[in-house]
Amino acid sequence: MTIKITGTGSYIPNNVEKNEDFYQHEFLNSDGSTINAPNEVIVEKFKAITGIDERRYAEKKLNTSDIAFFAAEKAIENAKINREDIDYIIVAHNYGDVKHNTEQSDTVPSIASRVKHLLKIQNPKCVGYDVLFGCPGWIEGVIQANAFIKSGIAKTCLVIGAETLSRVIDPHDRDSMIYSDGAGAVIVESSNEEGGIIAHETATFALDEAHFIFFGETNHPDINDNRRYIKMYGRKIYEFAISNVPKAMKSCLDKSGVDIKDLKKILIHQANEKMDEAIVKRFYKLYNMQMPENIMPMTIGKLGNSSVATVPTLYDMILRGDLDNQQINKGDIIMFASVGAGMNINAIVYKV
Repeated sequence: MTIKITGTGSYIPNNVEKNEDFYQHEFLNSDGSTINAPNEVIVEKFKAITGIDERRYAEKKLNTSDIAFFAAEKAIENAKINREDIDYIIVAHNYGDVKHNTEQSDTVPSIASRVKHLLKIQNPKCVGYDVLFGCPGWIEGVIQANAFIKSGIAKTCLVIGAETLSRVIDPHDRDSMIYSDGAGAVIVESSNEEGGIIAHETATFALDEAHFIFFGETNHPDINDNRRYIKMYGRKIYEFAISNVPKAMKSCLDKSGVDIKDLKKILIHQANEKMDEAIVKRFYKLYNMQMPENIMPMTIGKLGNSSVATVPTLYDMILRGDLDNQQINKGDIIMFASVGAGMNINAIVYKV
């Protein structure tokens, strides 16, 4: 028996927020002081570092649970399964349903329960729960689904990554330009076909790193409200990621027994283009190799950082032929990898 992804689906919002749309923002330093540069320069430097030209925001009427449901519907249809046969619905997110222009996150009931409700699944033995694991949440959900199926308590799992980060960004923080909205979903099943999940690796660094990404106040000193926004120590995260993620990826690959030369694609969390390139280059350097061309498909330039949704969305787009000059074929060995709040790192070696 193998454990494979048998269906994929994604939801990419239609609303495009371009870099030029940030020209009118009042960006401030974290201490509230003025940044001594015009917004055009701030945005251009941002693009040079992150590779982001534009990002997608969900429609005002939609919440995280809605777009998670849209992606789930597509994955179920793609897998050609009966939704009543799903044993687990695992939804990775970080902020729950944050309605447009509200101050409070809504996580009761869970996003997974809301998705099950929207899918109209009647079977009470279909269990839904949420995973709060930072940006690596979807990969961790797949790892958990793998464990459920391997243990014999499940045959079919629906794993979703969905987020509406546009609802939790501080308009006075330059980092707000990174984040976006989206959802990706997969069906994970036991299979008689070869391949599937070969190995996985997970680590949590929380001694000094736990609060590298956190919820904090606006950068604007004259605004006194109860809202909190996603904040991060970008330089610390960069240094942490390029040091620790390649090691975790190597540990996962070594555990799998796969030769690095047989790795066809690395689908890494789209957090920052330069950081991702540095991670993958260092990963190959651990094997005394140079990073191959076209090994790392990227969507961040047009879709931004949609947290838990980036990896499953990327995988779905490639399989559907929606990403230029990128393809994954049956029998290919690929790697999923991510890093994010916690600080958490994980990776999966997978044979398509």
